[in-house]
Order: sequence, then structure tokens, then C-alpha cells
Amino acid sequence: MAKKKGDDERKIVADNRKARHAYAIESTLEAGIQLMGSEVKALRGGKATIGESYATAKDGEIFLVNAYIPEYKMANRFNHEPKRARKVLVHKAEARKLAAAVQREGMTLIPLRLYFTPKGIAKLELGIAKGKKLHDKRETEKQRDWQRDKARLMRAKG
Repeated sequence: MAKKKGDDERKIVADNRKARHAYAIESTLEAGIQLMGSEVKALRGGKATIGESYATAKDGEIFLVNAYIPEYKMANRFNHEPKRARKVLVHKAEARKLAAAVQREGMTLIPLRLYFTPKGIAKLELGIAKGKKLHDKRETEKQRDWQRDKARLMRAKG
């Protein structure tokens, strides 16, 4: 079977599954991330965690804070700090737009996914999100349950 040009062959390293439950994602953005060599090697092991991380704007730049990338054992003294702030690589206009979105009421930048492209470049999918209240989470769960039950009924009817 021949591959199409638009086929997506991303190798997902870390996925923030709780983000879609706790936040209403308004839009997403693919961005690069500035890493050290030992961080890239550690990411290839697939043990990174972005569940408790967020992105913040500082001095016209965007930084990923609290993302955990474990130390790479073979790097010895050239190793990195596991929870250091990492620069997110976006254009200046995009950085200004994201910083303005964060300034609005209740908006935040949440990393949704950390992955490698087919060319081997580490990318970060950022979501501009607004926090859900408890009743919003319940409503989302109710809708999901109804969709599942509806699909089950339709299958049973034939």
C-alpha cells in the first residue's frame, strides 16, 4: 500500500490526556522546542511527562515550564536538569498572539502532545485553553455517555 503525502507518521513521546478533560481547548498550535542533546536522547526513550506542565510568556518569548524529561544515563556530566524551563520556538507574531491570549480571563497555554516528526524533529502541540468548571466536566461526561449509548442502540437495531 502506497503512502499518501498527508500521512501522519509522528512518534508520540508524551501525551497530556487529562488536558481535554480539565480544559476546553479553543485552538491548537504546533511549535518547536529548544532542547539539549541529552534531552533529545532521553525523549527517544519515551519516558517524558507533560501532564503537570504549562507554557508561559516571558519577555516576548514562550517557555514550557514543569515538563519532566528524565536524565539520559550515558550523558554523564553533560546531562540536563529534568524539570528546567524550555524555550518554545514560535514566530514573534505568534508569541505576541499567545501572550495576549494568556492575558485574557481564564486562558492558559497547555501542552497537549510532545512528538517527533518523520524527519526526527521534536515538536510540541500547544493548546490555548480555558479551564472547565465542575458542572462543565459533568456535562461533557454526560454527552459522551449518551453518544456511546446511542451508538450501542443503533448497532442493536441493525
